[in-house]
Amino acid sequence: MPKLSERVGTFTDSVIRRMTRISDEYGAINLSQGFPDFDPPKEIMDALAKAAYAGPHQYSVTFGAENFREALAEKQGRAIGRTIDPETEIVVTCGGTEAMMCAMMTICNPGDKVMVFSPFYENYGADAILSGAEPIYIPLVPPEYGFDIRLVEDGFRAGAKAIIVCNPSNPCGKVFSREELMQIGELAVKYDAFVVTDEVYEHMVYAPYHHTCMASLPGMYEHTITCNSLSKTYSITGWRLGYLIGPEEVIEAAKKVHDFLTVGAAAPLQEAAVTGLKFPPSYYEELLRTYTEKRNYFLKGLDEIGLKHNVPQGTYFVLIDIQEFLDLPMFAGYTDLEFCEWMIKNIKVAAVPGSSFFKEEVNNLIRLHFAREKETIDEALRRLAKLKELVS
Repeated sequence: MPKLSERVGTFTDSVIRRMTRISDEYGAINLSQGFPDFDPPKEIMDALAKAAYAGPHQYSVTFGAENFREALAEKQGRAIGRTIDPETEIVVTCGGTEAMMCAMMTICNPGDKVMVFSPFYENYGADAILSGAEPIYIPLVPPEYGFDIRLVEDGFRAGAKAIIVCNPSNPCGKVFSREELMQIGELAVKYDAFVVTDEVYEHMVYAPYHHTCMASLPGMYEHTITCNSLSKTYSITGWRLGYLIGPEEVIEAAKKVHDFLTVGAAAPLQEAAVTGLKFPPSYYEELLRTYTEKRNYFLKGLDEIGLKHNVPQGTYFVLIDIQEFLDLPMFAGYTDLEFCEWMIKNIKVAAVPGSSFFKEEVNNLIRLHFAREKETIDEALRRLAKLKELVS
């Protein structure tokens, strides 16, 4: 057989999605891959039912159906604080995953450097490699996951073409403050570079923290490519509807990349999702209340069990410290991946090993999520309590 490309040997499959497959195999409660176990809003499902018969069923415009882009421009224009041209400043993609890949392939030449904060959503490293770029990792330091802005400037000084900012950050739940974003933005302008943001969890930011769009900051729209998705906000992760927003010159180039990656997102799903994009502010307020309650309830349960964890400022993810279990003789030599596999088989709860998110040698963390109904969370906590029996 002829040799495969060298690039496919430089990264693994998605550990997150692998954990879901193992979870399904053993019938575990899946707190690994981040998707809810409850339905999308009824209004969106009703709109989808209508589209199933009324259509459209054929290709929409490759860079997004006109009514979808118009609704998106209105919603995100309010968040960014400017008028967004739906014809020239938006590309609709097949999920946030394609949005990020499209952005990277649009701006990166082979050999370019791209900065990535660590811990990071696992796709970012692979995206850089697939686009021919070299990732430079900037550590986020627990427990608050702050960073040294001097390292960011070192990266730009070394020639980094862009920096990826996930805000709020998956997996650690950090919300970048306006001041932090201003510091990053000033450096991007100084070194004539891009900031590529992933803002999928923009509506899941817990008090007293606030979400700031990088593109809304003074002078930053021309230097920012905003990647986002409808997946989390409307509980439709399987619909795969994402988008890019940015300056016209960038978006016109991204349209070409997107066209040859996937042609276009599903037409009937775009039609149905317009309903969600037109929801009033009360929808997002209720969404935040719901996830705030879920976060507080889940963290309280973890505290009662005695499991050490961070307190996420945003997203629906929590990092659990498993070092006390790895120190037990029965887990001698275990990696966090092996521990997660043991958990699925014996505790029947699926988590993601933290090492898949860190460039640094981190083997003592696992990621859980709480986008689940209360009954599911209760059962997951009951099962997780069995872990403490190992050290009692």
